[in-house]
Amino acid sequence: MVWMRVLHIGNTAGVGSIIAKHMDKLFGTESWIVNRRVFDSYGFTTQGELWDVGPSMFALKSLLKARKFDIVHLHFFDKFVPYLKLLYPKKPVILHYHGSDIRGKWGLRRKYWSKADSILYSTLDLPDKETPEYAVYMPNPVDTEIFFPRSIQRKKGKLRVLIASSAWVAKGTDIAIHALSELKDKVEASIISYGVDYSQMLLLAESLNLHLNSLPKTLYQNMREYYWNSDLILDQFRCGVVGLVFLEAVACGRPVLGYISSKYPEFVELPLKDIDSSEKIVKAIEDIKDLTALWSAQYAYLKANHDVNAIVEKTFKLYKELSD
Repeated sequence: MVWMRVLHIGNTAGVGSIIAKHMDKLFGTESWIVNRRVFDSYGFTTQGELWDVGPSMFALKSLLKARKFDIVHLHFFDKFVPYLKLLYPKKPVILHYHGSDIRGKWGLRRKYWSKADSILYSTLDLPDKETPEYAVYMPNPVDTEIFFPRSIQRKKGKLRVLIASSAWVAKGTDIAIHALSELKDKVEASIISYGVDYSQMLLLAESLNLHLNSLPKTLYQNMREYYWNSDLILDQFRCGVVGLVFLEAVACGRPVLGYISSKYPEFVELPLKDIDSSEKIVKAIEDIKDLTALWSAQYAYLKANHDVNAIVEKTFKLYKELSD
């Protein structure tokens, strides 16, 4: 008999899917995900429904759907919280923030998050002075049934580097491209043809005489093939924290270079911190002597801080506390 039914509304970067899939296996819950299809072009939602509806109809259908569940876990859609609590005052509502949905906006969105029974945030750069003390840091999990290590088959010739983001402002991909243009004789650079600034990234690379291999946009579960076919992954160079690209690539056995800030104690054991400029990227790549050793240190961090079973257990305990 299922004793806890969980509805995830939204599925930012597939986090809802990972939690739902592994919690149902570990604890016998019954989880379901609803999302708008327009928000899931990468195929994150493997357990639930994708609706071809506009914002208002999605809100209405989600609110009605929630009546059949014991717990509602919201990803991104914080505006739904007051309506959920009005309709179902005794039903626990967890609000889970993931990035640009709350970064620098805690004061502006107080009227929404203040109604939630619990607030989670997924990366260490998100809290500010307006963040309530009861908000909980819940590290992103990585699905190690999809992303798992394969040994690095280093080929002779240029270092195969994958730029895993195409976001100029949010991720600092322009910094990575400037750096690789200084190493064009040493690296074979690839970029995935997606992202808000993809076209601009190609134009920038062309202006710097850097050839970029454009890889087709692919489904979430197929990203592992791109990781496995690379020697080094370049992540973001703006936020100072590890994101899902870092976690997935490291889980696949590939080292990652990105901006990881030394101001966060969680990252104390990680090598190559504070790389936030093209000059530092160039130096870091030139100084890497052993890709496997770099990956090993990063993998140890992943296992210690982002283990899917540990994160799912922590989330389940929260559900249970709110339900009792």
